[in-house]
Amino acid sequence: MRKIASIALAGLVFAVSSHWAAASGEITRGGITYVSGGVGVDAEEQLLARQKNFNLKLLFTLVEGNYLADVNVVLADAKGNKLLEHLADGPFFMAKLPEGQYTVSATYEGKTQTRRVNVGAGGLHTVHLRWPSNPDTDFVVSKHR
Repeated sequence: MRKIASIALAGLVFAVSSHWAAASGEITRGGITYVSGGVGVDAEEQLLARQKNFNLKLLFTLVEGNYLADVNVVLADAKGNKLLEHLADGPFFMAKLPEGQYTVSATYEGKTQTRRVNVGAGGLHTVHLRWPSNPDTDFVVSKHR
């Protein structure tokens, strides 16, 4: 009877944690947990309240500051192996990564920006990627910690 209760409890814990992950928008693939979003004030506040759980944050905007969604993110390790690809459904993309060097490629309306980032064990590394409103304009990029 204890074994059945243990199995049932384990199933309940898995179901609750899976529901929370789905409700929070977090995805785990290949051992990397990530989330994107932030469209609307409430969604942005909820996402930013959880940023302490991640060590990489990407912010996507136009040069003028308008937030962007539908940015395709590709994350590769130091050897160039693709770890994940995700279409960000908001201006924020956050990931929980092992310490190391990574290459981030972000594509919006056919224009790709690539950055090398060093992610440490502690703290949040933030990269702000900006696209011009006019596609013929040069990119403006800033990095923040």
